[in-house]
Amino acid sequence: MESEEKKNPHKGGRHPKKDPAVHRYSISLTAEENAHFLTLFETSGMNIMAHFITACIFQKGITTIKVDKTAIEYYVRLTALFGQFRAVGVNYNQVVKILYRNFSEKKASAYLYKLEKETAELAVLCQKIIKLTAEFEEKHLKKKS
Repeated sequence: MESEEKKNPHKGGRHPKKDPAVHRYSISLTAEENAHFLTLFETSGMNIMAHFITACIFQKGITTIKVDKTAIEYYVRLTALFGQFRAVGVNYNQVVKILYRNFSEKKASAYLYKLEKETAELAVLCQKIIKLTAEFEEKHLKKKS
């Protein structure tokens, strides 16, 4: 009985750490220094402030993450627009099949001519979107070396 108690002195809970962090330090910052510190902490993307402070003290690599919300919004809307383009393509194929099935060759060709005009306008619009996207990426998303 006594040998069992000596083997396991803890009845439950967490296992004790092999090298616990017991040394604590305290620093005081001015309001300006604190604001700068909090800004650095937020841009680092770390969740735990103690880990951030340790990384700063021992000059470990601190990564800063900058999230550009306008770029994210731009890509979300661009993705939605491409989805609409795909839907237009599917509808285009369905309309062409219906035209040739339900109308005479001459009437279907006339409607198809009008559809081709609208398609040409969509192609011009698509080229403009591609050009604007390239400009946006060049100005705002390229990493500055």
